[in-house]
Amino acid sequence: MNFIIFGGSGFIGTHLIKLLKDEVVKGGDNIYDLDIVMPGEEGVVPGVVENIEGVNYIRLDVRKKIEFDFTPTKDDIIFNLAAVHRTPGHPDKEYFQTNILGAETVTAFAEKHGINKILFTSSIAPYGAAEQLKKETTVPTPNTPYGISKLVAEKIHMIWQAKDSERELTIVRPGVVYGKGEHGNFTRLYWGIRKRYFVYTGRKDTIKACVYVKELVRFMKYRMIDNDFKGVDIFNCTFEPAFTIEQICNAMMKCTNMERHIPLINGKLLMGTAKVVGPLGGKKVGIHPDRVKKLMISTNICGEKLKNCGYQFHYTLEESIKDWYKDCNGEGLN
Repeated sequence: MNFIIFGGSGFIGTHLIKLLKDEVVKGGDNIYDLDIVMPGEEGVVPGVVENIEGVNYIRLDVRKKIEFDFTPTKDDIIFNLAAVHRTPGHPDKEYFQTNILGAETVTAFAEKHGINKILFTSSIAPYGAAEQLKKETTVPTPNTPYGISKLVAEKIHMIWQAKDSERELTIVRPGVVYGKGEHGNFTRLYWGIRKRYFVYTGRKDTIKACVYVKELVRFMKYRMIDNDFKGVDIFNCTFEPAFTIEQICNAMMKCTNMERHIPLINGKLLMGTAKVVGPLGGKKVGIHPDRVKKLMISTNICGEKLKNCGYQFHYTLEESIKDWYKDCNGEGLN
């Protein structure tokens, strides 16, 4: 049996590989990490996966036809994690080139080799930015190049599945994914609080749907390995109910033994500052208009479907932050 992971050297992929090695892989099974970067290079999560024995690391660009040497089996599973995702951070065309072409090449690869199981990591970005609660049945209205590219990629995977009723496709739409090696929103939030430059931007009740990376990969395992199903299904992957930014900050401070007062600043004033500071390098500390805007708008994502599907969560919010802190030897969150 082959576990074929496109984008396996990234944040989520490295945690998925570790879980598969620890709990799933048996003699004769193979894990393929197919990525444009390899362990030890820029973009790889340090200290999570470093050339694990038995993992086949192959440098590959999903924007091009996929070819590598392996022996297909009827039970093979593809995890398509490959994406250009940080926003802001890339020219618009890069989201479309990688996320759409990647969906086309991965599904063509599955078609060629008779692989009938794919899990695709999408995003909550296809829902668009708005305060209203989003369920899997909500009509997507993406308003960023990243969100548009992910929605198109979802449709490409759905077309692949529709060609054969025996095929299994799971699309996951995670909220903010956090944990060791993230180096993103939660990491910046922690260090912003710790260094006393994080402030609440106009409100404390902004909803920020999120999920711990170890929880996310456990659900991937549950869905693709512990269950058999036919057809296509979409899951929002987030705590239910989703937490507010104040609840997240309080949990983060409590679990890392940090006492701080976080001031509430007028949102318009902070946005004006970001427009001036952002072009001068403010993005490094989160003072960038796009990131300030993110803090002011809720990602109000409903996780009821995941909560009620039979999967049992392993972590609460506080337990997950404590586990992350432990993974970092109690020295911070990285």
